[in-house]
Amino acid sequence: MAAARVLLRRGSAVARGLLPANGPPATAAASSAALFLQSQLHSSQTDSAAAAAKPKRTKTFSIYRWNPDHPEKPQLQHYEIDLGECGPMVLDALIKIKNEIDPSLTFRRSCREGICGSCAMNINGDNGLACLTKIPSSSAATTITPLPHMYVIKDLVVDMTNFYSQYKSVEPWLKRKDPPPIPGKEVPQSKKDRAKLDGMYECILCACCSTSCPSYWWNPEAYLGPAALLHAHRWIQDSRDQYTKERLDAVNDEFKLYRCHTIMNCAHACPKGLNPAKQIESIKKLQLR
Repeated sequence: MAAARVLLRRGSAVARGLLPANGPPATAAASSAALFLQSQLHSSQTDSAAAAAKPKRTKTFSIYRWNPDHPEKPQLQHYEIDLGECGPMVLDALIKIKNEIDPSLTFRRSCREGICGSCAMNINGDNGLACLTKIPSSSAATTITPLPHMYVIKDLVVDMTNFYSQYKSVEPWLKRKDPPPIPGKEVPQSKKDRAKLDGMYECILCACCSTSCPSYWWNPEAYLGPAALLHAHRWIQDSRDQYTKERLDAVNDEFKLYRCHTIMNCAHACPKGLNPAKQIESIKKLQLR
């Protein structure tokens, strides 16, 4: 074993040019070790050269910037990043810009999986989640702005107070007049009744739908908006809830409900593929019964 280690060390030294190749005859093991080291060295040099020669895929992002602590007007600030060193989603680009270029850039984000709704923003004119939106492959700059027609707190962060207040106003929780059939247990529901909630319960309250709706832009304080009305219908349709009439009466208002003109922007904007306009239409039909 000791002799083998000596031969391996000698083979390594020969490969690096530290010992003359015409020294004492090498064994087969030492020759193999020398060839292996030479091949590894060549491979490493080739990889380094390829990485250096690989062209950068530069992409420009034009991002809305506004800081309430400074008097300057809002502006679009331009950042360039190498897409070869960035993940595929818009959120990856924003995180890279914040971590490596401009730590003052402010935006919301959390799960990165399209579940929390935190990273909702307007990307190239369309509302969506930055974590689910792929970086466009075109060479044109990608423009990122806050959700439209919302008060901006800073950069891409908007004030969601009114949006959440409207959601709260529809009382999005189970309401019953009778106690559960089995005290201390959940109220049972058939699979058929449970299926009626599909297309509504999946809403993540990202506000992409409401902030894409012209009626919501014009009447944000009076019109409940697609998201809140979708959740209102979710509880109206829940077979376990016993306040269906009261819920219908609560939204039966010229502004709360009937400002929806079925423009369908909400369905286009929803990152979960839901159709709030369809649910609002169902509420209107129930009002006629």
